[in-house]
Amino acid sequence: MKRMINNNFSVVLAKRLLKISTVARETGISRTTLTNLYYRRSAYVTFDVLDRLCSYLGCPVGEIFEFAKERKEA
Repeated sequence: MKRMINNNFSVVLAKRLLKISTVARETGISRTTLTNLYYRRSAYVTFDVLDRLCSYLGCPVGEIFEFAKERKEA
């Protein structure tokens, strides 16, 4: 079984009707960093960015990123 982390950042923003530009302006996180997260192009995220996002969105890290096991193909 392969393990993976699911990035739900775009879903979280959509549910809250938030734009990347708004989040960038209000958190101080660069638009480039947020865009890369949104389109799942980031290989890693710093604790500082996670802390700012979770504080701003009022959610736990597990709402933005979740651990999931990939099923074996038959």
